[in-house]
Amino acid sequence: MVAADQAFLLAKGLSCQRDETALFEPVDLTLAPGELVLLEGENGVGKTTLLRALLGLMPLNFDSLKVGARTGRQAYQHLPTLTRWLGHASGLKAELTVAENWCFFAALEDEVLNPEQVLELGEKLGLAGFEHARVGQLSAGQKKRAQLARLLFGKPRLWCLDEPFANVDRTGIGLIEQLIRDFLAIGGAVLASSHGVLPFQIAHQTIVLRPARWAPE
Repeated sequence: MVAADQAFLLAKGLSCQRDETALFEPVDLTLAPGELVLLEGENGVGKTTLLRALLGLMPLNFDSLKVGARTGRQAYQHLPTLTRWLGHASGLKAELTVAENWCFFAALEDEVLNPEQVLELGEKLGLAGFEHARVGQLSAGQKKRAQLARLLFGKPRLWCLDEPFANVDRTGIGLIEQLIRDFLAIGGAVLASSHGVLPFQIAHQTIVLRPARWAPE
């Protein structure tokens, strides 16, 4: 268990609602640099919703929240600036090439990707030879590999990954696990949703979301 004074993110009583109905029982979350935490739970319980809420994309309720030195609403507003998101929607422009999408990702972080770096990224992500293919021509697995580049720009402290093994083969799973290991090794933190069907081979903590219970009226 991570000590509170070592945590990058410390939250108590996290909860989300849909149509004014609570999705899951409130949970506490502690994430330290170099730590992977998995969100598990049955389909529809709110794993994706919680990840999106932490990014400010949906309402989030909490009893307390601390991100670095910030607390409360200031912490909530600051967290998205430190976070990179990998969801089911790729965020790629189908009419652009892989390289053009990557250059766009880099520009979002005020970085410039030169041709040599494009080739290096293609090798790293298993897309060598596809750097100048249009994204719309790629397979689902290749799109997921291209999407992974979004995690590699800027200086994020946290990755939020929504079922990161979806649409990838065994080699792709190994690639994603290696990217996670590399990020954890430099002090990053990872929060990922999982059905538990494809087990993570990296040491991790697990938080199980449980459907909210309602007392009879």
